[in-house]
Order: sequence, then structure tokens, then C-alpha cells
Amino acid sequence: MKSLLINGEWREASSGETLPVVEPSSSKEFGTIGRGSAKDVSDAVDSARAAYTGDWGALPPVERGRLLHRFSERILVGADELANIEARDTGKPMKQARADVTAVARYFEYYGGAADKFHGDTIPYLRNYNVSVIHEPFGVTGHIIPWNYPAQMFGRTLAPSLAVGNATVIKPAEDACQSVLYLAELALQVGFPPGAINVVTGTGAEAGAALAAHPGVGFVAFTGSPEAGIAVQKAAAEHFAPCVLELGGKSPQIVFEDADLEAALPLLVSAILQNAGQTCSAGSRVLIQESIFETVSQRLAERFRQLRVGDPTMDLDCGPLISARQKARVERFLSHAAETQIPLLAQGSYAEGVSPDGYYVPPTLLGPVPRDDLIAREEVFGPVLALLPFRDEDDAVHLANDTDFGLIASIWTRDGRVQQRMTQRLAVGQVFINCYGAGGGVELPFGGVKKSGHGREKGFLAMEEFCTTKTVVNHFG
Repeated sequence: MKSLLINGEWREASSGETLPVVEPSSSKEFGTIGRGSAKDVSDAVDSARAAYTGDWGALPPVERGRLLHRFSERILVGADELANIEARDTGKPMKQARADVTAVARYFEYYGGAADKFHGDTIPYLRNYNVSVIHEPFGVTGHIIPWNYPAQMFGRTLAPSLAVGNATVIKPAEDACQSVLYLAELALQVGFPPGAINVVTGTGAEAGAALAAHPGVGFVAFTGSPEAGIAVQKAAAEHFAPCVLELGGKSPQIVFEDADLEAALPLLVSAILQNAGQTCSAGSRVLIQESIFETVSQRLAERFRQLRVGDPTMDLDCGPLISARQKARVERFLSHAAETQIPLLAQGSYAEGVSPDGYYVPPTLLGPVPRDDLIAREEVFGPVLALLPFRDEDDAVHLANDTDFGLIASIWTRDGRVQQRMTQRLAVGQVFINCYGAGGGVELPFGGVKKSGHGREKGFLAMEEFCTTKTVVNHFG
């Protein structure tokens, strides 16, 4: 299978080995991808370096921006096909796949418009001196992306790096990368020079590790588990390459007794349902003030009982998980809940015709969950929502911050004073007040603290991450 794009040409893995491509909704194999190796990664990095020192690096920012804009427009032309590819490969409902296609096009539109507007600074200094600070690309950037949003992640990580002038090598996840391959082909069609975008498929342990460790890579962007993030950061540190790490989350949705429940309830549910809960920014914990805990629990249970699970073409509330391995992981959490007698408040149901071989787990509502239980503290990465009561504002802050993660939080209250105090006290990278954006739009800087990683994606801050700075001091006295 020619699934490696190096120097503008599709090729097989140098070893000739392949990996299966499996449909999550049926567990059936429907193709293969090349099992890239360290040699393939090295070829891709060499290709990117040649592009950076050649045609791609010579393009002025305005031309880079125009090319990114053309790419955005081309993505939308092929939106239906790309959405079908994404849905089949990941198992997500078609409505989510379509939203992901819109998002990846928006990334290239946004950064296409920003490419020639990313300015440096001047610094007032001594008499007869001019001092400027300029942004410079790293040269070659490595991008290791996950399986939950391959199309979106292609745009989120590549677009800002390309906008500032880097050449790129991307290693998509072996569990889902068909949309990445489709997008890479579109990039060739719209005129990206050979080597500006390189793709190496394969396993994380082989191709991913080789990319993070390659001395020719000046910067590494990684999204995945905290454990893999540690390995990536260590490998990059060996050649002093900085990283952006976007890792896990156990994001709280905090509901105070004065909350507008009619507005809150739909988002409390959708924040865990998106992509079957396989989202680092999923709102996987709902912290509810004790005075309204029973009311909110009952109303959430009513909604969960109405949820339906099906394959992508059914376009229901929830699709399958990505793999048998991921299904087994989520089922271990549910078995633990049953063994420890955590109340099962409600579950969704399977639609008629769902394949018994698909990797399905019904949306599940649990609560009250003990504060020290692993379901309250660890990332399940599935459609499992944990409800926890809290006493007052101080208790809510303590409970919200009492995990190893710090990615997103939402606050549901009409009291502006509480909103501001909570915003200041929550140890997270994004706070949503009376809303929940699961990371928000392209314009909004995104990233976490603690075990959720460091650095920022999205917005102009992402462009700063993909650059280094140079200070120029000119004495003209």
C-alpha cells in the first residue's frame, strides 16, 4: 500500500510491511497502510529539509497564505467524500464527520489569512540603537497526531506550522489515518511543493518514536496520552527540540444551584457524547451542588435513556469506539463501577441493525461517584459520565482541581462574582462560562496544565509556538 508521502511522491514502506485498516462499526478489515520505519522517517525529514531550503522556504508569507486558502477551498469541494472517509475510519456519526471537515477547512482558511500578518516587535533601547525581535521558523517540524480526530488534527497542527514557513512531517495514528492520506493528496493537487508536507504511516513505537528522536526535526507537536507524551518529550530533548504536548483531560462541568438548567442539560450531555467520549476535552465529570444533585441527576438520566448508538450511516447520538482495545478499556471501568456498587443511573440503547462485532459501548451515566474513585480521577476516554456532588464554592474548586489533569472546565451559574472567582481559581487551560466548547473555535488558544500537557495550539499563539525568535540590535551612532 502506497501510504507514505515523501518528496511529493506516494510510496510503500521501505520494509514492505503493512498494517491493517479496520472499520470500528463492524471490526472488518477494509485496507492496509504501510508500516513506516526509522528509514522512512529519515527520508521524510530529508525531504522536508530540502523543501525548507528550496522552493517552499523561498515563498513569501503572502504566497504561503494564498496557497493555504486554496487548500481550504479544495477541502470543501471534496467535503462529502472526506466526511465519508472520516466516518468509516473512525466510526463517528456522519454529522460529526461533516463538522470535522468544516473544521479542517477553517484551519487552513484562518492560518492562510494570518500568514502575512504575523509580525515581530521593536524594543525601545539606548540612544542610537534600533532593536527588533523577529520570528523565524524552526525549519522542519514533526507532527504526531491521534486517531480520534485525524482530519481536524491535520489542520490544527499543520496549518500554523506551514503558515510561518516550516516544512512538515506528519505521523498519523495507525488506527485511523485515511482522511490524512486524502488531505495530503489534495495538498499536492493545489500546489504545495514536494516536501512541504510529508506523511509517514506506521506505529507510534516505530515511526512516531523515530520522528520525535530525529535530530533534523526542530520542533515536535504531539497529541495523545500522557504516557506517550513523556516518551516523545524525552526523545525530543535528546536533540534539544521543543514540544507542544496536548495530552489527556478529566474536565469538570460545574453546576451551581442557580444555573439555567434548560441551557445546561443539553451541553452536559453533548460534552461527553462527542466522538463517543473519545475526546481529551470531553466534559467527563459533572460536579453538581448538593441542593440540586437529585434533580439534575434525574433529568440527565432521562436524557441518557433516550440516547441511541449506531454506525456512522445511521447518524445517531453515538458511534462505536475506535478499536477492540479501546472498548476493553472502557468496559474495565464499567466493570469496576459495578463491582464497587457505583449507582448506574441510566444507559443509552443500541439501534436495530447494529453489528454485534462493532466496538460499541452504550452512553453510561454513573453517580454519585466517590471522589477518590478512579472513575472520578482517571480518563476513561469513552461515553461515561460521572456525577459528583459538592457543597459550596470552595468545595467545587477543590474537587475540580483534584486530578492530575487540567485541560478544560465549564462553570454554570448566573452569579457574575462566582464566575470570576472560579475562573481565577481553576487550574485549567480553558474556562467556559455557561457554555461548553470542547476546545472552542480555531481562534481560541487551546492547551492544558499539569498532566494535560504544555504549549498552546489554535489562534495566533500556535504560530508563536512553531517559531523561534531572533533579537537584532543595530547600533547606528
